[in-house]
Amino acid sequence: MIEEARRRAYLGAMQVASWLPRVALPFAAPSRPELLEPLAPAEEVAPAAVPEARTEAPAPAVAPTRPAIPVVMPKRAEKAPEAPSQAEAEAAAPRVPVEPPPRFALQLLRAGSCALLVELPTGEPLASRDPAYLLLKDLLRAAGLPDSPQIIGEPVRWPLLSRGNLDQGPQAAREFVQGFVAARLEESGACKCLWLVGRPAVRFAGEAEDDALYRELQVEELGVAWAIPGLERLIEEPPLKAELWRAMRRVRQRWTSQNEA
Repeated sequence: MIEEARRRAYLGAMQVASWLPRVALPFAAPSRPELLEPLAPAEEVAPAAVPEARTEAPAPAVAPTRPAIPVVMPKRAEKAPEAPSQAEAEAAAPRVPVEPPPRFALQLLRAGSCALLVELPTGEPLASRDPAYLLLKDLLRAAGLPDSPQIIGEPVRWPLLSRGNLDQGPQAAREFVQGFVAARLEESGACKCLWLVGRPAVRFAGEAEDDALYRELQVEELGVAWAIPGLERLIEEPPLKAELWRAMRRVRQRWTSQNEA
């Protein structure tokens, strides 16, 4: 037979709270009512609280007071303003705008006792049938000079270089043109008058502007020069030819007096 305690454990595992047989079991012990009552849960005994030992905090130690000693802070020496460096001074200075290199082409010619520095309108040497060259021949005949001028040297084209750090501003162009003309005239012989035909010739060989047109100029190392408009401008503005003719009548005695003699 199964012990009562084990049987109750089985029944508890199967969640059977109580049961009664439908018929009397053979050889079964008689039921006892007190065993059918549920067992009272065992009371858990709480552990006794152990009183904590009270520790008294030690009294803070009082430090002896010391008299305050005033501390004198040294004053910071003020720095004198520094002088601006050379680089800063150059950056602050206003920059003078740099002029771009001028662009022109000039051809030096020789006609009798005169030399001609002529602006090339297209940048290329004058051809025999160019309107500008035909006009130049007319001017030489009117001036009493040979109408087939001789070419001296290669055309001067400015700027000389398309790249590089070489100074090619107006002042450099002026020095180059004057040096070129002076050297060529020294080789071919002195002339009585140098014609400056066109604005670039007047500006960079004669050191003058448009207000000097139709006038004689005294240029150092080049002698006497005569400033006249460019051939292309004379073609586009025919009234300028009359003023040019009046100026030529005053100047032509410079090269015709010795020729007539």
